[in-house]
Amino acid sequence: MSGFLALLDDVAAIAKLAAAQLDDVAAQASKAGTKAAGVVIDDAAVTPKYVTGLPAARELPIIWKIARASFFNKLVILLPVALLLNAFLPWLLTPLLMIGGAYLCFEGAEKVWHLIVPHKDHGPQQAETLDAAHLEEQRVKGAIKTDFILSAEIMTISLAQIDVGTFWIEALALAAVAIGITTLVYGAVALLVKADDLGLLLSANGRLAVTRRLGRGIVRSMPAVMLAIATVGTAAMLWVGGSIIVHGLHDLGWHLPYEQITSAAQRAAEAAGSARGLVAWGVTAGLDAVVGLATGLVLIPIVNRAFVPIAGWLFPEKA
Repeated sequence: MSGFLALLDDVAAIAKLAAAQLDDVAAQASKAGTKAAGVVIDDAAVTPKYVTGLPAARELPIIWKIARASFFNKLVILLPVALLLNAFLPWLLTPLLMIGGAYLCFEGAEKVWHLIVPHKDHGPQQAETLDAAHLEEQRVKGAIKTDFILSAEIMTISLAQIDVGTFWIEALALAAVAIGITTLVYGAVALLVKADDLGLLLSANGRLAVTRRLGRGIVRSMPAVMLAIATVGTAAMLWVGGSIIVHGLHDLGWHLPYEQITSAAQRAAEAAGSARGLVAWGVTAGLDAVVGLATGLVLIPIVNRAFVPIAGWLFPEKA
């Protein structure tokens, strides 16, 4: 009997340890996922364009194709690579993170620049010259490539936020972030691309007047909703990208930008009186976004005049 009770004590101790480990995983995953919010919002804002101009019946299958590839990218390719880098070449994480941050700054600044200097969009012409099957194939390939880049950012940013040294907690937390974010992003995208269809269905077949009005309201509001998501995504990219650059420079020994932003946030919080935490966060995020925008604007001519021609020379078939 005493042996059985001892066994129960051991089982209880193991259960407590497992529960504590799961709590650590959940806490680390939540912390990491929050920091990657800028990339997540942009991913959700970018993806719907890949089903524009295609048959409505193909929208959800296309999204599922992209989501399936996103799970594979994160869990099979990027998660092991991130863990190996963290274990054997941890000094590479900050430079890689800064490269990713610079990419976010470039993408965000390019969107702002295109608002100031509009450019011609060739998407509709492409839709007219390609049949639906070939267009779908091209769109899916393009979406998977974009997802891979954004997924690499999400995993790198998330790994940098995990401060528990246990390998398995890092692995499980990263896996939780990958699964949770991918499900959230592509679930939201599926709802967005089908919102118009739902609105039309309600407006045409709703039995109650309020239901029909709701349907018409959904249809009318979707352009504004998509614009708001794109705007928030751009701002988040600049904020997260700028924050990565500032913190990376701080870690590499150049403390001035970080110290100036921190000092400005502290002064603003002291002057605010109430809601100091919110004010400090707002000032920090705003100044990080300014750094991100400035970095991106510097990168635009460099990328367009140097990297794009080099890529065209190396890969002429894809130019």
